[in-house]
Amino acid sequence: MSFRFIEDHRDAYPVRLMCAVLEVSPAGYYAWRDRPVSERTKSNASLLAAIRQVHQDSSGRYGSPRVHAVLRKQGRGASRGRIERLMHRHGIRAIMAPPRRVRTTDSRHDLPIAPNLIARDFTAPAPNRVWLADITYIPTAEGWLYLAAVMDLFSRKIVGWAMQDHIQVELASAALTMAIQQQRPLAGLIHHSDRGVQYASHAYRKVLTGAGIVASMSRKADCYDNAPMESFFHTLKTELIHHRDYNTRAEAQRDIFAFIEGFYNCASEHPSGYVIEEKRFC
Repeated sequence: MSFRFIEDHRDAYPVRLMCAVLEVSPAGYYAWRDRPVSERTKSNASLLAAIRQVHQDSSGRYGSPRVHAVLRKQGRGASRGRIERLMHRHGIRAIMAPPRRVRTTDSRHDLPIAPNLIARDFTAPAPNRVWLADITYIPTAEGWLYLAAVMDLFSRKIVGWAMQDHIQVELASAALTMAIQQQRPLAGLIHHSDRGVQYASHAYRKVLTGAGIVASMSRKADCYDNAPMESFFHTLKTELIHHRDYNTRAEAQRDIFAFIEGFYNCASEHPSGYVIEEKRFC
């Protein structure tokens, strides 16, 4: 480490002075410098360059688990621990921020409640067999912007979404309608959501019935029953929203559209195309 420090600073300070301060011999330093670079050092340099590229391509959003997943897909056999050590050593880390909370689910109603048909089995045999739906919020200087999203459980892609300045049933219905129009699912698809009044409403159930979609709902106040959607919203907020100060809802809408369609739905790895750590956040 002393020799590496001297090498990195020899343009700024005399070599002999640094050797004296660090209590190493100039001869030892020159012998170290003239040694052939080891294969391990070459390998680490190449791996570090690849890590930096993946991190840059994700706009700084990926930490070591996702970087490891992308590099593994590229054919690099480096372990996750080695990648994590290199990232830590060189100060490469994912952008993160603490979540902020707003209540988006009102289950205090007398509307019909569908049974929980997926029971935390977050797998699907093919696309358009199971969809998940939920609503979240985005702060702007104009007030809250609400995002309703529909996720295909097989691919984890967001197949339908809508944004409005309110949290009424029309918001959730718009996201569902987009998913139906784009995906054209066969009858029998399971649609899973929380017990919020938007999803239990007559208008929303009418759209489901019209498309031959079967409703499923989480248990009361149990966010884990819809964990993949919670994971997506966590990703959206920690990797985008918490690093923006939106003056208008329109600014936020443009940013979120670009994130969903330009990054999340077409990024690398996992069945959908996005490298997602399985997280469970409420």
